[in-house]
Amino acid sequence: MKVVVYAITKNEEKFVNRWYNSMKEADDIYVLDTGSTDNTVSLLNKLGVHVKEEIITPWRFDIARNKSLDMVPIDADICVCTDLDEIFDSGWRKELEEKFKDNNRARYNYIWSFDKYGNPAVNFYQEKIHTRKGYTWINPVHEVLKCTLDNEKVITIPNITLKHYPDTTKSRASYLPLLELSIKEDPTNDRNMHYLGREYMFYNRYDEAIETLKKHLLMPNATWKEERCASLRFISRCYRYKKDYNNALEYGLKAISECPTSREPYLETAYVYYLLNNYKMCSLYLEAALEIKVNNKTYINEPTCYNGTIEDLLAVCLFYLKDYKQSLIYVNKALELDPENERIIKNKELILSKIS
Repeated sequence: MKVVVYAITKNEEKFVNRWYNSMKEADDIYVLDTGSTDNTVSLLNKLGVHVKEEIITPWRFDIARNKSLDMVPIDADICVCTDLDEIFDSGWRKELEEKFKDNNRARYNYIWSFDKYGNPAVNFYQEKIHTRKGYTWINPVHEVLKCTLDNEKVITIPNITLKHYPDTTKSRASYLPLLELSIKEDPTNDRNMHYLGREYMFYNRYDEAIETLKKHLLMPNATWKEERCASLRFISRCYRYKKDYNNALEYGLKAISECPTSREPYLETAYVYYLLNNYKMCSLYLEAALEIKVNNKTYINEPTCYNGTIEDLLAVCLFYLKDYKQSLIYVNKALELDPENERIIKNKELILSKIS
């Protein structure tokens, strides 16, 4: 099989060598540079990467992705789209050749972020490996591959892992206007409606977030339970930030009803009860969250549900309820997941003093 990696880039000189060393298992590498002013282009050229330079105005991610895909020779069997702040675990090419076979697209393990201890924080399946023909990128931002084949065959290859180490100094200011443009272009796109509501929340524009996320929930195509649950809990979160706790509870409970197998809505609801000083109810929802043992790999997942936050908050609630022995159990569990957290360490000392 002829395997080709393709990517877009701008001002990522610090990632070039690491990225190339990860991608060089491919037969060829093609990169569209969209206006670098640093040494990105020269470094890629020195490594033998095929580079084309083009400034895209107005900026859109889908146009850039399609132009980079256009660089890939038509005789390529497998196209692998990555970004320069990502790296594959070694051996990915062998896994791909052994498993891809007569499929059109591959789904693989993607670690989007890590916690401070180097453990996966947000981990889900990504699917940006595909055949040369039959695919095009759509959406100005949060772009996705659209399949134009009559019958798409997708295989999951969990032994391929792509890790994301982003440049946190880069601005994401373009995302909001591009999401607004996405909805203007296609008001029926439920995924982008969800993304837009979430983005308004990130900008503390809570009323717009609530309105947009409610629109998402009413859309005929918005049927994925995990994403509907996320819209509901984001609405709950916005109401909580607005100190409208009644509505926050209402939508937190709706989120649980939508997807009771995810920890996230239980934690979202528990936060509201905590702010109401209702530590008993807060404890009940936190305990219910901990009953869920499986972390399904979706981009919707939030790291706070598996990094000790639930155990930490439950220990605090039990302390206020004067159940010090149970509080000690959960503070120890929190420290197993977050051993360097000074606040939790001090909490444990306080709990021990009460027990003694």
